[in-house]
Amino acid sequence: MKNILIVCSAIVFLFSCGSESQNKHLKYQNIVILSDLSSRIDNKPPKDIEEIHKIVQYFKNECVKPGEKIGDKSSICFSSFSDKVIATIDIDKIKNLGDKQQFINSTGKFQGSGLTYQIDDFEKKVKSTYTNIRNKGLDLISILIEKIENEPIIKKDTYLTDGVDTTFVNFDNHIYIFTDGYLEYINKRANNQFYFGSSEIDKVRQYCKSNNVDIKTALDSNKTLCLTPIKNDNNQLVNLHVLETHERDKNDKLQIYKHPLGQRDNEILEAVWRKWATESGFKSFEWKKY
Repeated sequence: MKNILIVCSAIVFLFSCGSESQNKHLKYQNIVILSDLSSRIDNKPPKDIEEIHKIVQYFKNECVKPGEKIGDKSSICFSSFSDKVIATIDIDKIKNLGDKQQFINSTGKFQGSGLTYQIDDFEKKVKSTYTNIRNKGLDLISILIEKIENEPIIKKDTYLTDGVDTTFVNFDNHIYIFTDGYLEYINKRANNQFYFGSSEIDKVRQYCKSNNVDIKTALDSNKTLCLTPIKNDNNQLVNLHVLETHERDKNDKLQIYKHPLGQRDNEILEAVWRKWATESGFKSFEWKKY
């Protein structure tokens, strides 16, 4: 009887070891590009297209990795602030693994219509948008909040399980905003909580001078100099990137600034945006000049 119990215990032990869960954690990228197609496009050369090309190449070569990676779920989309999605590539929408790999590698039934073609078409749509669309005086932050809350641009983590093994699927959401950083729009009186143009920048500058403080201290001391933070659950899932091209107080020809270091437009705008993004609960914030 004792021997039978030992054998039974061994079988139970082996069965439990054999059925031990094998959990996996996979991470993919969800890239959203939003362009402020205002008059700044006419004031400066269209550098945005070059930067967007770099992001698209990152998506292809570092996220999807044709010929190297299997089963990717990354996505990229492009839109102006005034439109819904203009261009998109979402690898996750192809559920069949064989079809997915043929699409990624532009082979089989996706030869001539796979990822290579889609990326080329994506960039053509970006160029066409920059050529044909101009939006004057949009309330960028209100529109950004609306898109994050109500449009399906943010991907949430999920998991797949067969009852024993679980695969956790995580997404890094990145929103890239192409703008000069100035938040000026036509109907300021209707909603001035997100309006931040030359006048508001100068108020911060004068406060710094009058109180002999730096920009961060000024914004921490006087909330009226800041943008109103807006929290929602999706913000904490978003890495926010603001990429800008235009500094109004800089003379590009002479390479000089109207204001001294520590009081320049770009420095004030960055601090204001950063404080707003932090207080609104975004996962991370990047301000990039190029």
